[in-house]
Amino acid sequence: METGITNLMEEIRQAFGLEEMDIRTYSPLVLAYIGDGIYELVIRSFLVGNGNAQAAKLHKRASTLVNAKAQSAMLERIKSDLTEEELQVFRRGRNANSPTMAKHASVSEYRRATGLEALMGYLYLTGQTKRLLELVKLGLEEELCDTKN
Repeated sequence: METGITNLMEEIRQAFGLEEMDIRTYSPLVLAYIGDGIYELVIRSFLVGNGNAQAAKLHKRASTLVNAKAQSAMLERIKSDLTEEELQVFRRGRNANSPTMAKHASVSEYRRATGLEALMGYLYLTGQTKRLLELVKLGLEEELCDTKN
């Protein structure tokens, strides 16, 4: 667990009286489920942090970053920076048998996106918020440059 940074999941556990969980028992699709939400929250927070804008414009911009194609591309940008443990979590997510498919992405893009979401979920649930943000920032380098210009 990190110190000095509030761990949202820990706060939620305390507020609702939830028990400590063993992340190793969670399926990769459960990790991807929570990872999808956390990833979207980070992206929305990033966009809102860039300044006030119309909600429709924020939603449109978020949609370009939070889809299977964009997540697959992000994974390719950060893959070489992942630890062996992170790669294992990603692979479990990528190889999971999902009952759904993306509408506008290939099977391989969708699987890589699911792997990225599983990794995001794992980092969130294990309290590795700083690492999660570091990886998203690394994956968004092009977008960060675009917003500064």
